[in-house]
Amino acid sequence: MGLFESLFMFFTEIIKTTGYVGVFILMTLESMVAPVPSEGVMPFAGYLVSTGHFTMLGVAIWSGLGSIVGSLLSYYMGYFGGKPVVLKFGKYLLLDKEHLEMTERFFSKYGEKTIFICRFLPVVRHFISIPAGIGKMNLAKFSIYTIVGAVLWNMFLAYLGFWLAERWELVHHYSKYLDYIVAVAAIAFLVYWIRKRLSQKKTV
Repeated sequence: MGLFESLFMFFTEIIKTTGYVGVFILMTLESMVAPVPSEGVMPFAGYLVSTGHFTMLGVAIWSGLGSIVGSLLSYYMGYFGGKPVVLKFGKYLLLDKEHLEMTERFFSKYGEKTIFICRFLPVVRHFISIPAGIGKMNLAKFSIYTIVGAVLWNMFLAYLGFWLAERWELVHHYSKYLDYIVAVAAIAFLVYWIRKRLSQKKTV
C-alpha cells in the first residue's frame, strides 16, 4: 500500500471511529478559523457511505449542521467582538491575520452574495463569516446562504469520496503517482510555513 492509500485509509478510520459526531465536530471547526479543510473530511465520509458505515443523507445532515454551527460562531465573534476580539482569540485557532484581511476586502467588494460563493473557495470560506458578523449582515440571509452553499460543497466532496471508493482499483493502479503529489504538497507546505515564520520574525 502506497503513501496516498495509507493516508486515505488512516483518515477514513478516524472518521469511521468518531462517526457522525466526528463529522459534525470537524465541519464545525472547518467553518470557523481552525485549520481543518473540508477536503480533509468529506471525501472520507463519502468513502464510508460506500462501505455502509454512513448514509449519504446522514452525511449531508451532520456536515451541514457542523457548517452552520461553525459559521454562526464565527459570525457572532465578529458581530459582538469586532476585529480586535477575533484577532485576540483567533490566534488560539491559528487564525491568519493576512487571510482575514483578504476576506474582509473580498466581502466589502462583493457584498452579501460572497457568503454563498465563498463556500466553494479555499481559505476564504474559513474566514468569510467574520466580516459578515462585523458588518451586521442580516442573520436570516446569512444562514440561508451559508447552509445552501455549505451543503452543496460538502456533498460534492462526499460524492467524490464515494466515486473513489467505486473505482478503488484505479486509485491503487495510479497510487505511486499520487504518492509523488502528496510528497510535493507536503514539502511545499513546509517551505511556505518556514518562510512565513521567518518573515514574521523579521517584522517583529
